[in-house]
Amino acid sequence: MHFLINLIFLKMKIYTKTGDEGTTSLFGGRRVAKDDFRIEAYGTVDELNSFIGLLMASFDDEKQISILTDVQNRLFAVGAALATDPDKSTPSSDIQASDIEILEIAMDNMDQILPPLRNFILPGGDLAIANAHVCRTVCRRAERRVISLNSISTVDQQIIVYLNRLSDYFFILSRYLSHTHQVAEIPWIARKS
Repeated sequence: MHFLINLIFLKMKIYTKTGDEGTTSLFGGRRVAKDDFRIEAYGTVDELNSFIGLLMASFDDEKQISILTDVQNRLFAVGAALATDPDKSTPSSDIQASDIEILEIAMDNMDQILPPLRNFILPGGDLAIANAHVCRTVCRRAERRVISLNSISTVDQQIIVYLNRLSDYFFILSRYLSHTHQVAEIPWIARKS
């Protein structure tokens, strides 16, 4: 993350060769292995942010696109906080209670028009629905990676709450997209013995 900021403001080359031996720098300068818990956490948040971009490119709903754009901005700040060396400064995720409330209100609003959930549903139906499910599962993985990091280094608890709520939002969004796109949800059918 800090590399990107340096790249933008200092106009340095995209390649530095400093990671060729499997390490990278945190904000603050400390070098860690590229598979460090902290790198796994912010890397998965970055991956989620990319999949959200793909999701937004696959459907057209101004209200949800606006929410998702806000989510992308929040996740960028979360990534920066996770990429900060906790020994050098106290990283702030900038996640506020209002950010979580926005997701809850969006879910409540979408849920009001949805039929009751009577089955487990399979990911798919159309591209946007499938992308929402991919975002849901990557978000759950990001949450797990942040919890793993939190077991060895204190993480802003608002990040965990936000990721938990965000994965719920993606599930409701997938159902909402099924409804608004008039695509039937695909029920899970257990094998008959």
